[in-house]
Amino acid sequence: MALSSSHCLGNLPRQSKLNLNISNKPKRSYSYQIIIAYKKAPKTRQIVLTEDVSNVGQKGELVKVKAGFYRNYLSPRGQANLATPKYLKEIRLEQERKEAEKKRVREELESLALMLEAAGAFKVKRKTVGKGKQIFGRVSEQDLSDIIKAQLQRNIDKRIITIPEIRELGQYVAEIKLHPEVTARVQINVIS
Repeated sequence: MALSSSHCLGNLPRQSKLNLNISNKPKRSYSYQIIIAYKKAPKTRQIVLTEDVSNVGQKGELVKVKAGFYRNYLSPRGQANLATPKYLKEIRLEQERKEAEKKRVREELESLALMLEAAGAFKVKRKTVGKGKQIFGRVSEQDLSDIIKAQLQRNIDKRIITIPEIRELGQYVAEIKLHPEVTARVQINVIS
């Protein structure tokens, strides 16, 4: 019993029967891949050091280093950060804040130096030995620090005071280094 072609295809019109036979072939689809050429990664990186690193630079410096040195050594240890525009802006603002603080401290210490110099001679009492002008003991930095505290109510560390060697009664000049750029010269009057 042979099946007729009309029996297999059902009640479809004859024209669509022909189209079904042709459409059984697989369709070919082509996909295209777009390949973009990237340039090589830069061999050096611009970084900002967060710590002092020997043979590289000091904390806060902007330096160029090899990419592998940054990636394998500096970054895992937290010794550097990439110099992005945002990070550079933060660093600049921090430096401006530090500079303003340094300026404020310096001005404050300059006013303290003027006050110390305007206070006049600080009197130090010492016993004399014999009939001459020689004194017993010496005038120390701690003595001057205590006198300044008593007269001006200011604490001055004895380590920043430099006094010449005093062996006799008289007037002497002592230096108080308040800041690397600010030095006060005060008068000491040694009396008996």
